Amino acid sequence: MKQKVPIAAPASGSICVELKTRPEPLEIDLNRTAVVIIDMQNGYVSKGGYIDLCGSDISRYEKIIEPIKTLTDTARSKGLKVIYVVTKHPPDLSDSGGPDSALWHKDFALNLKRKHPEWEDTFTLRDTWGSEIINELKPQEGDIVCEKMRMTAFYQTNVDTILKTYNLKYLLFTGVATNGCVEASMRDAYNIGYFPILVSDASGHLGPDFTQAATIHNMEALYGWVATTSDCINAMQA
Repeated sequence: MKQKVPIAAPASGSICVELKTRPEPLEIDLNRTAVVIIDMQNGYVSKGGYIDLCGSDISRYEKIIEPIKTLTDTARSKGLKVIYVVTKHPPDLSDSGGPDSALWHKDFALNLKRKHPEWEDTFTLRDTWGSEIINELKPQEGDIVCEKMRMTAFYQTNVDTILKTYNLKYLLFTGVATNGCVEASMRDAYNIGYFPILVSDASGHLGPDFTQAATIHNMEALYGWVATTSDCINAMQA
């Protein structure tokens, strides 16, 4: 058995537990742990959202709703923070960088919006149905909601400031897409000093199945740790 990774800078009042993770167990402080939910919005996850309309398989996203709900319910009951990070753009796309930006040409949603302006309500534009968090996972009192305009949760957002305000260090990442916004956020979290943990059965990928496996490999080998929903709940209830 691999030796567990010891807790980072334990402080007075720490609740230290061992979380079963790959590639080795990770000791975490529950008082410094948060569940991070990435982009569980109608545009990405719901029937009639633009991901569904363009023919992508959203059944894999429907399967992660219950694990996320179970995880967040347990986290709230134990006093852990639940943080939603959602994509929202102004209707005029003034945050896109325009045609001189690589994003303008590469971003899947931007390209699709230009082809299908009639789908406008299904994208993640501010004040549209597509930008709303799905009904099954609506934020509750005490939860935090942050907005982003790029794949990563950390680019020109207040996420890092909020995490530091609450002295959070261990981040349980869930949501969509595993190989897109979730992975981008986890990489940045790792690079600025957090302990990113991918909850593998509470995150869903876009594209072929090997992309989920590739992100799991990247996290285990390079950027963090991987756990399951039940692993996380067991640690919270330890």
